[in-house]
Amino acid sequence: MRAHQALLLIDLQNDFCPGGALAVAGGDETIAVANRLAAGFHQRGEPVIATLDWHPAGHGSFASVGGNTPGTCGELDGLPQVWWPDHCIQHSRGAELHPGLVQSAITLRVFKGENPQVDSYSAFFDNGRRQATALDGWLKQAGITSLTVMGLATDYCVKYSVLDALSLGFKVTVIAEGCRGVNLQPEDSAEALKAMQNAGALIQQA
Repeated sequence: MRAHQALLLIDLQNDFCPGGALAVAGGDETIAVANRLAAGFHQRGEPVIATLDWHPAGHGSFASVGGNTPGTCGELDGLPQVWWPDHCIQHSRGAELHPGLVQSAITLRVFKGENPQVDSYSAFFDNGRRQATALDGWLKQAGITSLTVMGLATDYCVKYSVLDALSLGFKVTVIAEGCRGVNLQPEDSAEALKAMQNAGALIQQA
């Protein structure tokens, strides 16, 4: 029997956890939730997919490249852009999945943000929707119709992955307990959860 649902773990990488270059408050608190969910999905023979921010050094979104202040906004190749600290640089320790994450359950890794000219929050497309990752095709090929999503960060990569998944026709459940946000503004994560819910996602608190 083919699995119809998959678990999508968004960017559970060192740089987004305490001590990392773009640390999200409580980012490492998501790891236990991920391990619990992944064990259940793996046991049922359902895919577990991990996305990784995977930037080349000198990525255009890095504040250091243009001499900008991290957390401020500008424009990159015609698209609105938040300037970020250098983070998740390919093959660096910061780009590795958190050491507490049990990786044996992971079926597929999806790398994003490799094009230096455009940021890529979503697991499915870059921010300009100019290029797609392999994820949608892989899920459709596998017969997946429903996704359970959690990870980092609520207000960026989780939010845009969920909105794209919904637009591509997937049913989506967001595990709020397994998400933490950047919160450049204090209410950003709450508003992101609301936006996902309004677009059709089921928000599950625990």
